[in-house]
Amino acid sequence: MKNHVIKLLAAVGLLAALPTLAAERPNILLIITDDQGYADVGYHGFDDNVKTPNLDALANEGVQFTSGYVAHPFCGPSRTALMTGRYPHKLGAEFNLPVDGSTVGIDTNEMFVSKALQQAGYHTGAIGKWHLGEEKPYQPNSRGFDEFYGFLGGGHKYFPQEYEAQYNKAKASGVKRFNDYIVPLVRNREEVKESEYLTDAFTREAVSFIDRASNNDQKPFFLYLAYNAPHVPLEAKEDDLAVFSHIEDKKRRTYLAMVYAVDRGIAQIVDTLKSTGQFENTLIVFVSDNGGKRKWGGVNLPLQEGKGSAREGGHRVPMFFHWPEGLKGKVKYDAPVSTLDYYPTFLALADSEAPKDKVLDGKNILPHVVANISARPGESLFIMRHRKGAHDVSIRRDDFKAVLTTTTGGWKLFNVADDIAESKDLSKKYPQLLADMVKDAGHWAWSNKPPRWFHIHREGDEWRSADMPRYGETFKVN
Repeated sequence: MKNHVIKLLAAVGLLAALPTLAAERPNILLIITDDQGYADVGYHGFDDNVKTPNLDALANEGVQFTSGYVAHPFCGPSRTALMTGRYPHKLGAEFNLPVDGSTVGIDTNEMFVSKALQQAGYHTGAIGKWHLGEEKPYQPNSRGFDEFYGFLGGGHKYFPQEYEAQYNKAKASGVKRFNDYIVPLVRNREEVKESEYLTDAFTREAVSFIDRASNNDQKPFFLYLAYNAPHVPLEAKEDDLAVFSHIEDKKRRTYLAMVYAVDRGIAQIVDTLKSTGQFENTLIVFVSDNGGKRKWGGVNLPLQEGKGSAREGGHRVPMFFHWPEGLKGKVKYDAPVSTLDYYPTFLALADSEAPKDKVLDGKNILPHVVANISARPGESLFIMRHRKGAHDVSIRRDDFKAVLTTTTGGWKLFNVADDIAESKDLSKKYPQLLADMVKDAGHWAWSNKPPRWFHIHREGDEWRSADMPRYGETFKVN
């Protein structure tokens, strides 16, 4: 680790806890999957049918974040938070972008972490799913990525021979707004013809990027590898399906085969990092963008509910760091961590700082992880998902979580450090704590911006007809 980290640790009295000292700024490889549930990694141990041996090896040798959270239980807003270091609600980006060709995107005044790392001297690449804007000003190459290979929308079919035929048919019929799932992939700004199953194609591109980066002695790399698996459509290769042939539920069988394909890719990526001498000083970050979609095969046990929910299953996700030269491995870090924390943490590793006018909602968690102490004692993390005339809200503070959804019958309070399944309501035992947490969330919410767009027209109609946001009703304890 460089002198900036040593000084930082010394300043907060944590230098003695530093396990190793790396000589150079690390490469940063951020791997994000799409709709992968809490139980859908082998190392969590909740489903013996899950086969992710390569992810498991990294997680077991690294730092596992047992209370790892995203900032929103949906794809687009979750990725917005990761890239900007801000709650999507502060940017008016709390809904997914409009379907089938959006003309809007994340505010260009918000510097993405990719741009900040690019300015700090990193070679930057994005591979896979984008979902942060499709017009030129919002595309990866305009947001700090030197290289991009993938698709710009919110999802995609996996077999090129299928989606190409559908795209060509639609184009021949005069269609101008194409379904996101069938459009050609893009390299930088040019359409390309793909031939491989998409998960394998994205792995291929990641391996190529890492291999080429090894020839650049002057620049570390930042690679954002965004697999769209196991997001629908549920499409897997026959060889991968055969591994799970004993599973009767077709959706679950296909879903696990898609996760397995990602894990196969992880093996290739790790082998490339090792063969090029980059493995020891590469920070590998793994995270899912939100909880698993239960109706499409995702499993979030022992957590409540899934994708889209303010219960734990919607936004508590698999998450780990692996960095042999910089972090002591075989560690479980139990304090709350958010993807909001990635931006300031990555900049600290890059020996850089955000611009003075750049607001960040996260923390540099590195020194706290090293010392195994919370980065935000007494502070809250928030989740808000808008519904028709109402909001689902989660507040995580230390060991406790306050939650309100359309099905909880009012505010509930849980000690999720001891009760990960949110089964024992403590609201009557700690009414003052609950009231204070709800008040905290209310103050946070009133500085949110109204949505700048809606995923589908109906959501916008409902927002206006219900006279939203109506926070006064939400942040009131019974």
